[in-house]
Amino acid sequence: MRQPMTKTESAPRNRLDFRQQARVLKALANEARLMIVDKLMEGECSAGALTKLVGLDASTVSKHLAVLRSHGIVEDRREGSTVYYRLLTPCVASFFNCASEVINREK
Repeated sequence: MRQPMTKTESAPRNRLDFRQQARVLKALANEARLMIVDKLMEGECSAGALTKLVGLDASTVSKHLAVLRSHGIVEDRREGSTVYYRLLTPCVASFFNCASEVINREK
């Protein structure tokens, strides 16, 4: 029987792992969704506030939020008629850091 992985070990990579990772990256590969995720790194936020932040119509922002929700990046909760979103995976902050490092190397 295999022992549990330590923090320095990682699971073997296979095609399915890469396919699933590509889906997550595709979900993040949009300016509006990145803006939403960046805002949610600060904490929970209403759908209305996210709509104002992104500067798109509410139905478009709702579709972006649905993509993020379907990939397990955010979750929502209702309070009366207001829907609030929060980041489920704060580790996406490392994606922002990595992307910035790549951009800075290109300069």
